[in-house]
Amino acid sequence: MSLNKAVLDIRNRQRVKPSPLDVPAASWTGRDVIESGEIDTITIIFKTSGCWWGKAGGCTMCGYVYDSAQDSPSDDDLMAQLVKAMRKASDFDRFMVKIFTSGSFLDTKEIPLEVRHRILEELDSDERIVKVLAETRPEFVTEGNVKDCVSVLKSTDFEVAMGLETSSDVIRKQSINKGFTFQNFVDAAVVARVNGATVKSYLMLKPLFLSEKEALEDIVQTVRDAAEYTDTFSINLCNVQRGTYVEYLWDRKQYRPPWLWSIVDILQRTKKEFPDMIITSDPVGAGSKRGPHNCRQCSHAVADAIRLFSLTQDLSCFEHLSCDCKDLWEQVLELEDHTFGSPILD
Repeated sequence: MSLNKAVLDIRNRQRVKPSPLDVPAASWTGRDVIESGEIDTITIIFKTSGCWWGKAGGCTMCGYVYDSAQDSPSDDDLMAQLVKAMRKASDFDRFMVKIFTSGSFLDTKEIPLEVRHRILEELDSDERIVKVLAETRPEFVTEGNVKDCVSVLKSTDFEVAMGLETSSDVIRKQSINKGFTFQNFVDAAVVARVNGATVKSYLMLKPLFLSEKEALEDIVQTVRDAAEYTDTFSINLCNVQRGTYVEYLWDRKQYRPPWLWSIVDILQRTKKEFPDMIITSDPVGAGSKRGPHNCRQCSHAVADAIRLFSLTQDLSCFEHLSCDCKDLWEQVLELEDHTFGSPILD
């Protein structure tokens, strides 16, 4: 059985409850860092008809496919989602809007062109918004699409965000099942930049079938490979989402989410090598069995340090971190390559 078939079989067994079409899948406010420093943000996950790649099978770790609508939302439904989400930013003076669809904002089958224009026009008319980020797969980053977005956002910066995950085509295909190549990403990044957008690259720490050390070194190498085509890196730490192939193997004790010590090491090494690059990480689910974790005593403190570094880009955030479990993590790095893929600890 192919990896894609295995992922698709799991997807087809899930039962998804219907939900209102005029309400976004999720929205929340937070803080992020851009070229000018820290800034308030609102993240909006539009409920669309869904990611075309996810419908065909999709990525081994992605449970966001279940956030899509069972019936395609109307144009008015999508605009209503925007209005309801933006209420959360009513008190902001200056902020960035981050748009996700659990698929691709630039895919007109998810967000029709006319609706895309209406959304971007609405955001551009708000003088408080300084940047709009939109996530998309690289196949939709065309000259026409990027120029279109930039032209509508007349006074607002535009950033294209792509889930590169890794610069290794072998890992992206055999561990993640991402459905595109590193060269596809490079081509899309060049198109985005040439046509007036910046590029944010999402990376994935510890997809399936990698030891802790292999996963750590893969991210360091990916930052080196993709730095030429990237303005900001965001390193996601794999967590165990429901209805995924990652969960299937995690249930059978064949997968452990990454150690938080690993991302600390990555951030320290990559920031020293690329001091002018914005490199961030948000350790979602830190400290839980399904999320990235160290031991119970230090997971939350280490996660807080990672979040603080992501906002400040100041490596001193990590200077006073210590725990006995760090020695254990170092032993895992040394030994796990010899366990034939089985994690040493849960």
